[in-house]
Amino acid sequence: MAAALTRLTKPASLAFSSVNIIRRCFSSAVAVSETNNAASYVPPFVLDSNRPRKDPKDRNVQWVFLGCPGVGKGTYASRLCNLLGVPHIATGDLVREELASSGPLSQQLSEIVNQGKLVSDEIIISLLSKRLEAGEAKGESGFILDGFPRTIQQAEILEGVTDIDLVVNLKLQEDILIDKCLGRRICSQCGGNFNVASINVKGENGKRGISMAPLLPPPHCMSKLITRSDDTEAVVKQRLRIYNEKSQPVEEFYRSQGKLLEFDLPGGIPESWPKLLQVLNLDDEEKQSAAA
Repeated sequence: MAAALTRLTKPASLAFSSVNIIRRCFSSAVAVSETNNAASYVPPFVLDSNRPRKDPKDRNVQWVFLGCPGVGKGTYASRLCNLLGVPHIATGDLVREELASSGPLSQQLSEIVNQGKLVSDEIIISLLSKRLEAGEAKGESGFILDGFPRTIQQAEILEGVTDIDLVVNLKLQEDILIDKCLGRRICSQCGGNFNVASINVKGENGKRGISMAPLLPPPHCMSKLITRSDDTEAVVKQRLRIYNEKSQPVEEFYRSQGKLLEFDLPGGIPESWPKLLQVLNLDDEEKQSAAA
């Protein structure tokens, strides 16, 4: 076990032959190692004008993106993956792929998702294990996880098999999250994700104002847009309530290690993307590469 874990955490070649380890850790509820002292921990990427900048491709990236459903984890994680040259592993996508596959878990997952419940740890671990096996076969190195871990038990399992460098927690007020979720659309032909919600909230009662333009599809997709079955107001509110209950221990788990970066989205992609790159210490040339 020790030798296997050592191989998994080598920076130069992150191995994903961790499937059996993940399953053993899950069944035995492996104990988490003593966390780093938050006062002495130095986050890997902080805003520091005197610090030399490195080429994104040279960075060993093992990141997690947290945030409520609809906050935009997938959008920002996928952009950073393109910039940093690592795979984007979204557990939400893994669930949707399994739902569309008519596999053994499809019916069970359909009932869970349509009721606005969180998918169980057992199912998520199974889907993630399958994804890591596929990544190992393709020689992947590094990752950005999106939507995992969602529970403290999942965070402990992940801690037992690899060393997470940074956890980015995207934040947005709940009324805007609901509008965003209700505005989500998928092209039934190309599978593209879009959002028809136009958000313009004035700042009042202690809340800041925020504007977000819709992310509209190209004309040839407009007539093919569909709404996800779980994007109803009742289900969205239920999902947000469950997420908030489950997420607090996960956030504290990483906060205690000094790895949690809390990022309040100031607006839509044009406003938020440059600021996110700034706190991750990516310069203007890298921004242009990411936007291309």
